[in-house]
Amino acid sequence: MQTIGERLEEARKKKGISIREAAEATKIRGDYLSKFENNQFDINLTELYVRGFLRSYAQFLRLPSDRILNDYAALGRGEARPRQPSREIYGRMDVSIVSADERGDGKPATADEPAPAPQPARRSTGAGRRVGAAPGPGIDPALVFKYGKWAAIALAGVLIVWGLIAIVNSASEDRISRQPGAASPVQAVEPSITLVALDTVTVSVFTAGADGRDGAVLLPETTLVRGQTRVVPKPGPIFIRYSDPKNLAVEINGTRHQMPAGKGPDRAQIR
Repeated sequence: MQTIGERLEEARKKKGISIREAAEATKIRGDYLSKFENNQFDINLTELYVRGFLRSYAQFLRLPSDRILNDYAALGRGEARPRQPSREIYGRMDVSIVSADERGDGKPATADEPAPAPQPARRSTGAGRRVGAAPGPGIDPALVFKYGKWAAIALAGVLIVWGLIAIVNSASEDRISRQPGAASPVQAVEPSITLVALDTVTVSVFTAGADGRDGAVLLPETTLVRGQTRVVPKPGPIFIRYSDPKNLAVEINGTRHQMPAGKGPDRAQIR
């Protein structure tokens, strides 16, 4: 009659897997599995964990777990015994839950069948690596290129239309500014005065020289009749000569002034 270890080893080899692969599948340390196959069950764990590991390993190998446990109990090792805590157990651990499919008998674990003890974490590689949630749907680069091309064409069309409108507006403004009589946007306002004839009067205007003499002629001697006006530039202080002061007035910045009377030819200075 085969021992427990021989049956475990034979079943594993029939599945064509190694101790390492079996440990990764069952989440039970490989040295524990190797000792089970050598009929060494003193692995410094309580009987509760030893029975749980044996049941999980037997179910993984498709062996009758109840018979394996009965044979193990027949060895006189069914009684639980105290043990010292192991640092290895309480170190880095993986928590695993044996599903009905992994158990092999289609039945959930019961109270007397504890889950395998947590084992040190193993870093899975290759095909055994769990893949996280799949990323959301990506954007087709072809669609991006297609719509981006049409957006660029539309933007170019808008810029061309805007440029044409700007050129037309600029040409229209230039044509208006070149028309005869068109007012300049900014014109310098030259200071001036307005001579107003209250009756017939003879008048002339000169710039005021530094020596008090008449300077440049701004308005040569001119006869104005009643109601007639004449605008004269005022580049600075000026002299106004007139024949009759009561017949002449001058408007400066919208204010009318009567010409003063004097002896001889009348002359008034406006600063």
